[in-house]
Amino acid sequence: MNKRKCRFRTKLLRKREQRQTEPKYLKQIFDYIQDGIIIMNHEREILVMNPSAERMTGWRVGGHVPYCSYCQTREIMPGEDRCYLMAKREVPYFLSAMPTYEGQYIDMEMSTAVIYENEEGSQHEVLLVLKDLTVKKKEEEARISKLVLQKTLECQENEHKRLAQELHDGVGQSLYSISVGLQAIQAQIQQDERFKEYVREIVDELDKVIQDVKLYSLQLRPHSLDRLGLIPTVNHLVGTLAKTHRDIHFSFSRDELPDTTRLSPVIEINLYRVIQEALHNALKYSHASHISIKLAATEDVLTLTIEDDGLGFAKDDVEEGLGLKHMEERVHQINGQFQLESKPGRGTRIQTVIPYKEGEAL
Repeated sequence: MNKRKCRFRTKLLRKREQRQTEPKYLKQIFDYIQDGIIIMNHEREILVMNPSAERMTGWRVGGHVPYCSYCQTREIMPGEDRCYLMAKREVPYFLSAMPTYEGQYIDMEMSTAVIYENEEGSQHEVLLVLKDLTVKKKEEEARISKLVLQKTLECQENEHKRLAQELHDGVGQSLYSISVGLQAIQAQIQQDERFKEYVREIVDELDKVIQDVKLYSLQLRPHSLDRLGLIPTVNHLVGTLAKTHRDIHFSFSRDELPDTTRLSPVIEINLYRVIQEALHNALKYSHASHISIKLAATEDVLTLTIEDDGLGFAKDDVEEGLGLKHMEERVHQINGQFQLESKPGRGTRIQTVIPYKEGEAL
């Protein structure tokens, strides 16, 4: 019998503690929830509101809830409530703009529920829940902006690919054929030394044009990137630059990644463009004696690091013309992180980190 009494008493104590605790938790939820909570009467006078609703709207207890932008101008039937949610109580929520105390309008998701109504139905109290859609709208705008940028870059790369192919297969081949023809003519000319010298100058100039076309084609879209992948293409780029800039030492390491390593086309082209832009900046501005490119992979990430021992610069003084924003946007397109470190007299270091799974093409 005593045991039963003890159990019964324990249950009573637990229920009492629960009744005492529940209001405290409900008060904390009311105070800290991000949604605005308002209780208003049938005249739209604010009876109760939580801190989020105050911060969101600037309204105060005792004031009146204004109509949203839609309800202010909508056509209503005789006797119909101007508030769309109150007139159409079966509607769970409604999207519109609500005026704040300062007169601005905020896009909100609103829902209402009648929590008290007298027997005559002439008076009632309504729970109004407000959700600020500003952040969600900005996130959506950012998502769309990123998508537009991605599609723009894709179109740009496709156009580069087409132009590079045209230069290589069309203009380049035609120039080469002309060069071969001139060399054949040159071989037949034995008499007039002045004419031989003139033809030789034409052939030399034509060779320069052919090299320029190859360089433009490489800059637009290297064929090896599509056929062989990122590592052989960067190898070729570094080798080409080393021949034309003999006073600079170039190095390219890839942390035991084989030449046959392939990533997804979008990652390969964006990483190549980052390397291309970084090398262009280093050659044009840094006056470096050594430029290094490092590609390292773990089971989680792929890290690209480009360093030089040049003049460096103060990041606050960087102009958009350096293409740093362009590099950063490309890295973000492949869900990577972009970091730049530079100080006057201390060189420059650019690092890109992107998600990577070892043994899998991204």
